Parts: sequence; C-alpha cells; structure tokens
Amino acid sequence: MAPLLPAAATVVEAFGDTVPAPLFPEEEQLVARAVDKRRAEFATARRCAREALAQHGFAPAPLLTGERGQPLWPAGTVGSITHCAGYRAAVVARAADLGSVGVDAEPHHPLPDGVLDTIALPAELARLRTLAAAHPGVCWDRVLFSAKESVYKAWFPLALRWLDFTEADLAFDPDTGTFSATVLVDAPRYGDGPLSRFDGRFAASAGLVVTAVTVPARP
Repeated sequence: MAPLLPAAATVVEAFGDTVPAPLFPEEEQLVARAVDKRRAEFATARRCAREALAQHGFAPAPLLTGERGQPLWPAGTVGSITHCAGYRAAVVARAADLGSVGVDAEPHHPLPDGVLDTIALPAELARLRTLAAAHPGVCWDRVLFSAKESVYKAWFPLALRWLDFTEADLAFDPDTGTFSATVLVDAPRYGDGPLSRFDGRFAASAGLVVTAVTVPARP
C-alpha cells in the first residue's frame, strides 16, 4: 500500500491475525455479535490504526465508527482502514497535510457473477474490455470495484453523503498505475471548487488488489 500514497501518509499493514490485538471495551461492543473471523480482522485492523496513529504522537484510544461505519479519527487527523482475506491495513495522515484519504484491498480474483453490471457504467464496461484485451493478467473488474470503494472512503468524510457505485465514472491508466474518478452528482464545494474529481493509484500483484485515493488539504 505505501507506494500508492504520499509521504505524509503513514501506512501499517498486517497479513494475518497472529499478533495480539486487544480491543477497548467501546470497540468490543461494535463486534459483540460478530463471528470470530470478523472480530479478528476488525481487531487487527484497529491495531494497525493505533500503530499508525502512534507514529503521529497519539496515545492508544478507542477508534469508534460513524453513521456509515466509517472510523472516527482523532481531531486533526484523517485516515482509512481496509481488510480482506489475508490482509489488513490502516492509513493515517495529519489533516494539515491531507484533506482525506481512502484505501481498499481486495483479493485479485474476478468479481462474483452479476456484480460488475451493478457497479459499472456503460462507459466503464467499454474501458474494462479494452484494458482486459491489452492486460489480460489483471482482474480489471476487481480493480474497478476496489477503486470505487477508495473513492467513496475519501468522499464521505468531506461530503457527508452517500455516493453510489454508479455515481462516479472511473478511468484507468495501466502504464502509470493511476486512475481518475469524476463524480456525476452534485458535489459540495471544497477549497476553490466542487469536490467532483478524485485521483488515485492502484496495484494488482501477489493475489491482491490495492487502491488508494488522496485529497489535498483544503487551502
């Protein structure tokens, strides 16, 4: 994940749940009814987040969730958490350095049947066919899904409103490992203009797809 992010962002990763990751009582309530697997990945991701926050001078504290399940980061920070089979990661930055960040990780496998048609726009489907012909070793449907997740995670803390999969149009540059997202609904103002475009990076290797989106700090 780290090569996808600017130097201002601190990344802590884990490739399993073998390191002890105790939760605060407030966090225990969030996964009180979860199965063991879900609880373990949640706890490891929270441990990663606390280690990333520690690098910015924050003492361990509960990391709770908001109305959409997003982590509630300490004042003065922004961050994002992701987890999938065999991988957990947390990213933290000072709000003075980044306005928002969104990251996502997915297994590098094709999406289940029927999912792509529910998340992709016609123009995106056409682009994916072109990408698949030129780079058949990449599961572009999964890259699109992950990138849209990262866009949403970067969008929500600033816009405070839902963004559907089909409300952002994404285009990928396989040569640079970058992508852009154009928001297709009314966007709130951010800085000198609307929050209507996001830029990100992606990588797909070793059985994993990772994507990251960052928003510059507000002027």
